[in-house]
Amino acid sequence: MRLVFQPAEERAEGAELVLASGALDGVSAIFGMHNKPDLPVGTVGIRPGPLMAAADGFVIEVLGQGTHAAVPENGRDPIVAASHIVTALQTISSRNVGSLESAVVSVTRFHSGTAWNVVPDKAVLDGTIRTFDPEVRTRVLARFEEVVRGVSAALGTTAELRWVKGPPAVHNDPALAKLTTSAAENAGLAVVEVEPSPAGEDFAYYQKRIPGFFVFMGTSGSREWHHPAFDLDERALPLSAEFLAEWAKLGVDRFSTLQVGSRGGEENQNNL
Repeated sequence: MRLVFQPAEERAEGAELVLASGALDGVSAIFGMHNKPDLPVGTVGIRPGPLMAAADGFVIEVLGQGTHAAVPENGRDPIVAASHIVTALQTISSRNVGSLESAVVSVTRFHSGTAWNVVPDKAVLDGTIRTFDPEVRTRVLARFEEVVRGVSAALGTTAELRWVKGPPAVHNDPALAKLTTSAAENAGLAVVEVEPSPAGEDFAYYQKRIPGFFVFMGTSGSREWHHPAFDLDERALPLSAEFLAEWAKLGVDRFSTLQVGSRGGEENQNNL
């Protein structure tokens, strides 16, 4: 059994550093948890299959030609072009993603200009894309580039697009669900099946290498993740520790006889 104390999760870099260090070499399965403010203390959220989304970021620089605001015809306005790009990007989810599929495209920052009477040279857009299915992810990213470059060109500007690499989707191995549920019940926790979250988590990188299962631990918080007033009920801490201990015990006792997911598992291994 190994414990992983991982750095840099919020930057989605820590898991890859752990893998590169060899810390999981010879390990057969991995388990992890994240607090969940909207679940009550004493509850654990379990879901086989997709649990958290792939999280890709983007930076778009729309390059135009500055001019005096009184004579916009003498320039190429990047603010107008960037505004049209923001609007056009919303059609990706509504017109390129099926009704039974899922994708979120959010522009979260828009920077441009320094004076009230000047059309600037450049506008910068930042944001994120969230998907659960690898094929949908590929399709959305490709369509995103087409929309950005096409709309920009149509309005006489150019666009430079930079992707910010994010983790793939957290996908829980169904063969580990029973073991996880048993560990939760042994720890006296109420088990609920949760809905997938569009938030991202770099635990997904571990699951690309070995079978894994990730859960949400109830913390009875009044605010969601990353809210300035986020807090948790600390009664969840000993419950989480007990759950992790039960997870480890059951894993060591049973893993050698557990058939693990589509990636397969070798018998007589009990490294977790």
